[in-house]
Amino acid sequence: MRLVFPPIRRSRNPLVRALSLVLGLAVVGVLLVFGVVVLGVLFAGGLVFLAVRQWKLSRARMAGGGARPTPKEPDVLEGEFVVIRQGRPVHH
Repeated sequence: MRLVFPPIRRSRNPLVRALSLVLGLAVVGVLLVFGVVVLGVLFAGGLVFLAVRQWKLSRARMAGGGARPTPKEPDVLEGEFVVIRQGRPVHH
């Protein structure tokens, strides 16, 4: 099934064509301004988030007395394994 749109009829009147051009540019301009505003809000929110995070980390360091925390033991998954070689049957 194909979706077929009717052909767009362009006006011959130069005033209507100029107005449609101006209207199209205005819509593009509004979209660009909206995008810049959204980008600015995201950037400001990110800066606030990072500032609050750094502030909390610095307060936690001050409350800890400046002592270094002991290194955490790595989480290691231990288990047994068997090396399987081709040509020999494996019995478990």
